[in-house]
Amino acid sequence: MTHVVTEACIRCKYTDCVDVCPVDAFRAGPNMLVIDPQECIDCTLCIAECPVDAILPEDDLSAEQQEYLSLNARLAAVWPRIIETTDAPPDADEWATVTPKRHLLEE
Repeated sequence: MTHVVTEACIRCKYTDCVDVCPVDAFRAGPNMLVIDPQECIDCTLCIAECPVDAILPEDDLSAEQQEYLSLNARLAAVWPRIIETTDAPPDADEWATVTPKRHLLEE
């Protein structure tokens, strides 16, 4: 099983989760992070670190969130690895509770 970054990360892109990942499974896009399912070891450390609760175990995805499983896999194959925390966008807090925002994802 893998963990999946969901819609809540879009335009927030907090990177607190990156520091705790023991296998460096995170990839960074323009306005979201994803987890490489081939590298995730299901350790759960990243879940508690995400301030917007954007990371879920694969088995806990709702029907609406299922698309993020394949989205994470697809984007992890092309986005660069991120291994250090970076500053969140200046308006991240404003986007933390906005939904829906899937249409704002920059691939």
